[in-house]
Amino acid sequence: MMENRHSLEEEKVFKDPVHKYIYVQDQLIWNLINTKEFQRLRRIRQLGTSYLTFHGAEHSRFSHSLGVYEITRKVISQFERGGYQDWPKEEKLVTLCAALLHDIGHGPFSHSIEEVFDMNHEEWTCRILLESTEINRVLLEYDPLLPERIAAVIRKTYDKPIVVSLVSSQMDADRMDYLLRDAYYTGVNYGTFDLERILRVLRPHQGRIVVKESGMHAVEDYLMSRYQMYWQVYFHPVTRSSEIILRQIFRRAKELYGGNYTFSWIINPIEQLLNDSIDLEAYLSLDEALIQTAFSQWVKESDELLADLCERFLNRRLYKYVTMDHADEELWADIRDQFLAIGLHPDYHLEIDFPYDMPYDVYRPGTLHNDLDKEDKPPILLLDQDQQLSEISERSDIIRSITGLHQGKYHLYYPEEPLLESLHKLQPHIRELFGFM
Repeated sequence: MMENRHSLEEEKVFKDPVHKYIYVQDQLIWNLINTKEFQRLRRIRQLGTSYLTFHGAEHSRFSHSLGVYEITRKVISQFERGGYQDWPKEEKLVTLCAALLHDIGHGPFSHSIEEVFDMNHEEWTCRILLESTEINRVLLEYDPLLPERIAAVIRKTYDKPIVVSLVSSQMDADRMDYLLRDAYYTGVNYGTFDLERILRVLRPHQGRIVVKESGMHAVEDYLMSRYQMYWQVYFHPVTRSSEIILRQIFRRAKELYGGNYTFSWIINPIEQLLNDSIDLEAYLSLDEALIQTAFSQWVKESDELLADLCERFLNRRLYKYVTMDHADEELWADIRDQFLAIGLHPDYHLEIDFPYDMPYDVYRPGTLHNDLDKEDKPPILLLDQDQQLSEISERSDIIRSITGLHQGKYHLYYPEEPLLESLHKLQPHIRELFGFM
């Protein structure tokens, strides 16, 4: 219906370190890329605070979004070349737009800011699509129904689940791009997999995206790469430390604001954020440069806790950690009491962390009979020569061995310097726990 309208006179090309080239053939896609809301993604890192652990992880959600678009474009091209009847060709542009715009609602250090301020980036994405923005105007000029259709894909309520699954499933364009891109920029090798092979074995089938049986080993490679990236990069304990400090800064600033503390430096978008009343215009003005500007000013605040947290984050004086194999509520309560006794703030100077509260997730198997309209992340299905489907962990020993594997450990994070200064006040078993004999 829409794919042949408004093609660019000359194809636009982005050079990309992951995909080599990203091709833009539609005027609509080009216009969306050039909106201020999409350009804002240049100022938001893809991996949040991971640059404090892996110094190369400075890549942005802008480049990732282009990559998701490119993988989606390649998948659709593969379907068109294969002549598959199960792919609704009239949905091409809706799918490409959803792939390109799926992350426009992310804020600075998005997962940390979402947790403290009870936000959801997908809700912000839909607001940007549907309210008074450049993106909304570009979409409306093309088709008055387009903003709502794309928002439905983001909400996973679109009436063609096969479109949703290309953008959001357990083997979607989003995951495939961020694994390859994050591996590239963090400098690790185990996040790589054979993308081209996977693209060749994907098939549209009965409203789903499935994998040709002969491609099972390529998918095994993808899921192993994903598993390794979670434990070696996304769950890295040093990155967790930086995220903890970041959340504590936001939490402390919000607590001070609620207590009528007078900040020596604050501007409207941040004040709206702290007041839980942020509007769309203010939200779109938030980026990581603005947040870090606030931190650089807050190191001078009279509130010593906020000033210390900001200085730690800016200068990478992160909390140390000790590892525990299991939960011990009695011990944790004892540590809190001792921290309080030596003048530390247990709500800010002690955090017990377990990596399964991360926004990332490892592969989760499902069933063939789940309602497609209700599945959050549909499982990966194999299609055999007889056109029969099976969930991949039923066929693969490798995938079955890592599915649902909970290898995480508890980490207790704390500021080392004030603890060292008060060692003589700590009980012997607490000193031993933190490695001070």
